[in-house]
Amino acid sequence: MRLLIAASLAAACMWSAPASASAVFDCRACETSQRFYDLRAGALSWTGPANAHHLGALVRAVEGAQRHGLRAADYHLAELAAADAETPDERIDRLATDAYITLAAHLLSGRVDPVSIEPNWTAARRERDLAAYLHVALTQDAVEESLEGLAPASDSYRALMDMLERYRALEAAGGWARVDEGGVLRPGDRGARVAQMRARLAASGDLAEADAQSEDPELFDSALEAAVRGFQRRLSLEPDGVVGARTLAQLNTTPAQRINQLRANMERWRWLPEDLGERHIRVNIADFTLEARAGGVVEQRHDVIVGRLFRRTPVFSASMTYFVLNPWWETPPSLTVRDKLPAFRNDPGSVERLGFQVIDRQGQLVDPSTIDWHAVPAQNFPYRVRQAPGPLNALGVVKFMFPNRHNVYIHDTPTRGLFARVRRDFSSGCIRVHDPMRLADWVAAETPDFTPERMRTIVERGNETRVSLRRPVMVHILYLTAVSDAEAGVRFVDDLYERDGGLIAALDAAAPRVE
Repeated sequence: MRLLIAASLAAACMWSAPASASAVFDCRACETSQRFYDLRAGALSWTGPANAHHLGALVRAVEGAQRHGLRAADYHLAELAAADAETPDERIDRLATDAYITLAAHLLSGRVDPVSIEPNWTAARRERDLAAYLHVALTQDAVEESLEGLAPASDSYRALMDMLERYRALEAAGGWARVDEGGVLRPGDRGARVAQMRARLAASGDLAEADAQSEDPELFDSALEAAVRGFQRRLSLEPDGVVGARTLAQLNTTPAQRINQLRANMERWRWLPEDLGERHIRVNIADFTLEARAGGVVEQRHDVIVGRLFRRTPVFSASMTYFVLNPWWETPPSLTVRDKLPAFRNDPGSVERLGFQVIDRQGQLVDPSTIDWHAVPAQNFPYRVRQAPGPLNALGVVKFMFPNRHNVYIHDTPTRGLFARVRRDFSSGCIRVHDPMRLADWVAAETPDFTPERMRTIVERGNETRVSLRRPVMVHILYLTAVSDAEAGVRFVDDLYERDGGLIAALDAAAPRVE
């Protein structure tokens, strides 16, 4: 006689076991689980002689969840691994279904709700009908493969997976000893701290084994200098070969800390849309970089300036449909009151000198020299302020538009000296890009009416011109502190907005329900 699954669930999402079973359990995917059993006419799917191999595959998949930075214990591993799969068991069957759907949901779109960590998050999350997906997976004997197929397919995500495995191995091997605090270490220096640094870099693979076994381990020689420079590049530090406070802090970061950093960034990848776009732009706020990608290849890379700590650039995805050459700058009302009004009060002549126009509520231009800026109220500011195209325009010669509720866009800047800084969080939220016309060439590559030559002629003439793209380009504004890199494998960057800690804590908290 075929054993059937109970047709209903308790209101509190606790599954009540029949008299023959041992206990209740907290069901995290109750509704989806029930839909799955409805698809299979209530039949057991994981236990009994015909189904036992499915449960074995699920246990292996759950054990492998740590490869994705997830905790196997969140998916009923202990009880499923100890179960007698050959014996039909209604409770174990439902436990297995809950484990599969919960793990599937986490691999598909993340364990943590992104809005709880990034309140401005607006990217479309990946979706599946997981009840139907599991039904097909069991029909095709593809439990492990189906779960693995839900994780992001991006090469960047896979690089983080590989690095996570490497750091878990380093942690299991005991990690590395700290380098003692002290003064700056430079090539040619000698001492016990140099020997500690040599051992530390050898442990992480930054220093070749042959150089680690130096006849003079306390000498900061050329091989050690090269290893320090390579380590600094991998950690997005100035590769000067000198070990100062920032480099020392990174040297003393433990494998466990790096493991958590990798887990956090893998979770961020799971929040992203499944299709990033054949041609798309990625901005990484934490790394101050922009990449223009096509067919999986980085075709351009640009330095960027992002929002300050108190005016942070938001994380989101949107579609770029046009850009503007020689743009006017219509200052946002909040920025006008917060920044421009105090500046105009301090130097009224700057209004005309910097090319600003003032427009009243009737749409009429107002002569700024007739305005007593100290008498203008901030609470009920009566004007619109805009800046004409030109060399002093805050947007430079081009702004790239991808309409979004944050009113954030990518643009040029007349203040180009700031790109020489290592840390570049100077904007009010928008993204300033270095070499913007080269980016414009890439964006307009499929819009033949606007060749590089024509666009530069337009810029020289100074007339505002809208360039509508033949095909939109997706733009993804990301926040990643562990970055896939063709040369360094994975680079770690500073947690600019201090967001990793909250995400790691959420990943380590009790697993939430997935519906």
